[in-house]
Amino acid sequence: MSDTLQDKLDTLAGLLVDGSPHAVALGMKLVRVSPGEAVIRAPYQPESIGDPETGVMHGGVVTALLDHACGTAAFAGLGGDQAVATLDLRLDYMRPAKPGCDVIAEAKTVKVSGLIAFVSAIAHDGDETDPVATAHAAFMVTKASQAAAERARARAEVEQHVANEKAGGAAS
Repeated sequence: MSDTLQDKLDTLAGLLVDGSPHAVALGMKLVRVSPGEAVIRAPYQPESIGDPETGVMHGGVVTALLDHACGTAAFAGLGGDQAVATLDLRLDYMRPAKPGCDVIAEAKTVKVSGLIAFVSAIAHDGDETDPVATAHAAFMVTKASQAAAERARARAEVEQHVANEKAGGAAS
């Protein structure tokens, strides 16, 4: 019996953001992932401020958030078993994020063609109709991205084995 794509994504959900040291350092959290779609939140935190006088979140955080959300949507759009690398990312900043507000990126795969996924996204701070930025991106399955995915899977298997061993030892 094969799992559905959503079952696979739910199983991998913990790794989709937490498996990226960059996303972890920025405090990103996966809100939801479904076939071809992803929603990720970047919290407002002192380390994310780009302008101390206004308290506005740094544009680089918004860029990283949109890139990660688009990549996650592309991964989910390609079936959830092929790691991807950013091929092209275009951002249009529309306004600064409101100080004190988290920024949410909502990404959707528009089309998959062979090993390439085309994605569009918006980033907002609570009102989808008033975006902070929009993105259009292309992601591609590459040998390097597949090797990175294999390393991440192996690391996850080792961590799971260690956790199982600890749980087994604690039960004795």
